[in-house]
Amino acid sequence: MPALTATNKYLLRYKWHFLGGVLFVGLSTLLAIFPAQIVRYAFDLVGEGIDLYHLYGGTRAQTQVYELFGRNVLLYGVLILLMALLRGVFLFFMRQTLIVMSRLVENDQKNEIYQHYQSLPLSFYRRHSTGDLMSRISEDVGRVRMYIGPAIMYFLQLVLLFVLIVPLMLMVNVKLTLYTLLPLPVLSISIFYVNNIIQRKSDEIQRSLSGMTTFVQEAFSGIRVIKSFVREQDSHRQFTAASNEYKEKSLSLNFVNSLFFPLILFLVGLSTIITVWVGGQEVIRGTITTGSIAEFLIYVNLLTWPVTALGWTSSLVQRAEASQARINEFMDQKTDIVSRQNIELDIKGDISFEHVSFTYPDTGIQALRDVSFRIRPGQTLAVIGNTGSGKSTVAALLSRLYDVTEGSISVDGVDVRDLALTSLRSQIGYVPQDVFLFSDSIRNNINFGLDQPDEERMLQAARDANVYNNIIDFPQGFDTKLGERGITLSGGQKQRVSIARALVKEPKILILDDALSAVDTDTENAILGALQRIMHNRTSLIISHRVSSVKLADEILVLDDGQIVQHGTHEALMRDEQGLYRALYERQLQSEEA
Repeated sequence: MPALTATNKYLLRYKWHFLGGVLFVGLSTLLAIFPAQIVRYAFDLVGEGIDLYHLYGGTRAQTQVYELFGRNVLLYGVLILLMALLRGVFLFFMRQTLIVMSRLVENDQKNEIYQHYQSLPLSFYRRHSTGDLMSRISEDVGRVRMYIGPAIMYFLQLVLLFVLIVPLMLMVNVKLTLYTLLPLPVLSISIFYVNNIIQRKSDEIQRSLSGMTTFVQEAFSGIRVIKSFVREQDSHRQFTAASNEYKEKSLSLNFVNSLFFPLILFLVGLSTIITVWVGGQEVIRGTITTGSIAEFLIYVNLLTWPVTALGWTSSLVQRAEASQARINEFMDQKTDIVSRQNIELDIKGDISFEHVSFTYPDTGIQALRDVSFRIRPGQTLAVIGNTGSGKSTVAALLSRLYDVTEGSISVDGVDVRDLALTSLRSQIGYVPQDVFLFSDSIRNNINFGLDQPDEERMLQAARDANVYNNIIDFPQGFDTKLGERGITLSGGQKQRVSIARALVKEPKILILDDALSAVDTDTENAILGALQRIMHNRTSLIISHRVSSVKLADEILVLDDGQIVQHGTHEALMRDEQGLYRALYERQLQSEEA
């Protein structure tokens, strides 16, 4: 199957595990076959020993026959026991090589997928849901592991057993061999179809469980909304419906599982009956001995599980192929956000947008149209406009989360597409509009962008973001653990922690994307007062829809529908009575007064 060829590199990487596994499969298989022949000799010995014992009845030779018979039976028993012990040892090493190999491959594949995910651009994440990404790195990788480990292991066992056992059986009696093996293909095909039904129902259960888990997660995350709208009963009814669906699917799977083992036992029993019946007739004819029947019964039992596993492993391989195809679909996607020259630059902060236009690749929406401006080192530029005017797109393009559709953006005279991505982004402090805090301590959230955390820098950043006093009021201070997405904090506190996270980096370029929207006017003024000191001699970009947040900037850009409609200082823009900036200012002033 072509998709699974992508896993060949892992087999080469762990070739010694694989080759060791093949060796141990072969040794354990041989030690499973040899006892069957010893049992045949033992059975025949018992028959011959009884005949001789009666033949020499009443003579001294009878005692010698008895002693010889006892020694031989004991020898055969000891040999069978030793082979069983050795086989157990080799089976242990077989799993320690092949199954361990599959776990190592699983770990490598998950790491590679995660690393590849991080290299993909934001447009990729806008096209794919988080659930889909999680499914491919967990469920799909797990299915591929089942192919690399159990499927290969049991297939090797089956091949070796058939190659070694069937010729031995044919050498004893062709007719008995054909009748004995007759039910086994039926068993394998039956298991294949039953297992596919089980896997399909398991997938349905997994999807049902995933939907129920998502519902519960959203319900608990949005518990404030549910309570405020008094929708607890409605939420409980929806959960009950989802839970009942999961129960029905689980019971349906349980019914199919109940048929699984009876089917195996029936077909195995059928092979045993055929062996005894046909073998008995052959013994009567004198073509084989009773020991041969015992040998055949052991062979049938040895072949039963691998043949059963053939149907199961065939299903595993099919599912692994589908999962690897899904993984390959993502792994084959390459990021277009790559550096052309990989220039490492100590940024001074001279930023220039020249005739920049940008259209989002996934939606086709044009966010910017022929935008040109310049921010000189140490200056503060504010960008203001109505919702959807393209303000946040300016920040995304400067951080090179996207590449421009037309025009160019340069930093210190170098096109950002020529700069090394890590060099550019490590010197930018970015506070996004949608604040995201990790489920970790406040300390670790603020120090997130630092390789070597600095206590003094962290404390100063918290003071500059006007969140220090709030944090030390918590019982555990900076070691306070935040809930999911920072739910422990208020909206304004989350924004200020996010600002502190950007400030602690001491960036060359500071970008605040509507970072003060959730704080009150007094807190906003306090933060802006602290930021004035921080932004001194540091290139800064303030994006906001509130005039109060941008009036301290050296220059202000006013965007409307992706175009610059005004450009100047606060005082100059206020003198234009017909301008959009004046209209925004008066509207917000009236809102605050109201």
